Amino acid sequence: MAAGKPTSKGQAWFCTTGLPSDIVIEVDEMSFHLHKFPLMSKSRKLHQLITEQENKPTMAWKQEKETEIEEEEGEEEEEVTCHVSIPEDFPGGSETFEMVAKFCYGVKMELSSSNVAPLRCAGEYLEMTEEFAEDNLISKTERFLSQSVFKSLKDSIRALKSCENVVASAESLGIIRRCIDSIALRASSADPALFGWPVTEGGGSSASNQNLWNGIETNLRRKNGRTSESQSWFEDLSQLNLPFFKRLIVEMKSRDVSGEIVESCLMFYAKKHIPGIWRSGSSRKQSSPSTIPSESEQRELLETVIANLPLQKSSSATSTTSTRFLFGLLRAANILKASESCRSALEMKIGSQLDQATLDDLLIPSYSYLNETLYDVNCVERILGYFLDGRQSEENRETTTSTSRSPPLMLVGKLIDGYLSEIASDANLKPEKFYNLAISLPDQARLFDDGLYRAVDIYLKAHSWIPEAEREKICGVLDCQKLTLEACTHAAQNERLPLRAVVQVLFFEQLQLRHAIAGTLLSAEGAPQEAGRASGIRQEEETEGEGSGSATWRVAVRENQVLRLDMDSMRTRVHQLERECSTMKKVIENIDKKGPAGGWKGSLTRKFGCKFKTQVCDSHEQTVVDARKARQHHHR
Repeated sequence: MAAGKPTSKGQAWFCTTGLPSDIVIEVDEMSFHLHKFPLMSKSRKLHQLITEQENKPTMAWKQEKETEIEEEEGEEEEEVTCHVSIPEDFPGGSETFEMVAKFCYGVKMELSSSNVAPLRCAGEYLEMTEEFAEDNLISKTERFLSQSVFKSLKDSIRALKSCENVVASAESLGIIRRCIDSIALRASSADPALFGWPVTEGGGSSASNQNLWNGIETNLRRKNGRTSESQSWFEDLSQLNLPFFKRLIVEMKSRDVSGEIVESCLMFYAKKHIPGIWRSGSSRKQSSPSTIPSESEQRELLETVIANLPLQKSSSATSTTSTRFLFGLLRAANILKASESCRSALEMKIGSQLDQATLDDLLIPSYSYLNETLYDVNCVERILGYFLDGRQSEENRETTTSTSRSPPLMLVGKLIDGYLSEIASDANLKPEKFYNLAISLPDQARLFDDGLYRAVDIYLKAHSWIPEAEREKICGVLDCQKLTLEACTHAAQNERLPLRAVVQVLFFEQLQLRHAIAGTLLSAEGAPQEAGRASGIRQEEETEGEGSGSATWRVAVRENQVLRLDMDSMRTRVHQLERECSTMKKVIENIDKKGPAGGWKGSLTRKFGCKFKTQVCDSHEQTVVDARKARQHHHR
């Protein structure tokens, strides 16, 4: 039966077929003026309700309604003979019933992943089965679900989203379970490379910003479509409510879905619903204030995300972004006052991939009034402890002990040295805290101690009031043998260092010079032998009439003479340093015998005629290198 164009006037919905309506059905304060026959021919439930109403007519209501319609509609006459009220538990409300009414009238209706689940629930409620009428709503929607929706990842997500308004009915019919199974199944068979991993801060793919990913050249023009597809897939997933999302993640983990995919789902969902996960500079559009969940909802969501994070370390392709995201979760956990177990699990996860972190990640502000420092040093100390415990476990599992330095350990060493330099200027940072964090790393973590020396120098400058014993303890973290020549030169002129530290630096600087001279002498002794061989060859060449060899020989002799002069100058300088060192030791012994060492710098100045300049240490500054070059040029 064909129907005319339906129209909605205020809270009433009319079907203009040219015939007056003979029934009014109320659903959620919406009145549908329809005809009995189309409805009764498709729905057993409506057939029963209409039959009951016909047996017990309510004439008073009929007269009242006709009067209202005549006043409001004037142009249209109604011959209403029946009134039916649909209970409030009707799935989908008035919007779904409108689509059901169109189906009963034979109006062409577009099924989609967003409306098929509510229509399936409505068909079940109204008992629109095949036994009652052929090609009815239940069979039509079931066919669309199985043949179209459940074969597509994105359509399954949208169908699951539409079940949020019909949870009870969709749960009883198994639609929610089938949607979740479909999503988990297709996610488990997906290749992360096809979806444009890794996910970046702005929500897109890193392939859009670079031509190389993980060392592999990518075709950007060809993969842009896949990247936008993956972004749309995650966007749809982040629209789900928390109960559905939790069930989906649990199902994905039970099917052994790739940890990268699970982690990326959690990242998108957290960014969508928890403000402030990423720091400023993200191009991703933030949620509007009206859609931001409450603090308790954010805390529950945060704990859900942390509890479902994969335990294994992220792959190299996604680890940098993942680590930045984990630190964002940690800051949010501190602000939202998440449970202690939640924060410990997150810190342990961060510790497993600390080598992928940056200095900016480690600068976690202190949100507790119990911490006096600007940054949360205790948190970083715990994370470092988890990292070292993981390294120890890996070494214990290995059958052979490797003597080579571990690249992740050296990266963490450089990171911690930079962190110490950053927090050293905090006046509230106690010496014990600085000392404990500095010595927590093993010796293999640092190839040179220049970065640690810079942190020590900044700390001593910012804490000039600490006693001499504390200053010596702080300097005790340095290994003078691992300082470069530039750092030794700087430290020898640094009046903030204790006397004991200066003497150690001068001693090891002298050792470095000795080793350098010894290497030069060995190379010089080998030079005459090489020169003799070259002389024999040149003599043979001269006998053959080639005169260019003699010129080359003269150049080599001159270079050898210059090299010997340089060695003599270097040897003289070493002897001078030895005399100065022995004299300094005598002065120190005399000062110790006389009493307090308050004026040791003045004594050194009078004895050696040298002035110690105060300067911020940076062993990599060009001025130090230039000073060393100028000194060598002067001795030459």
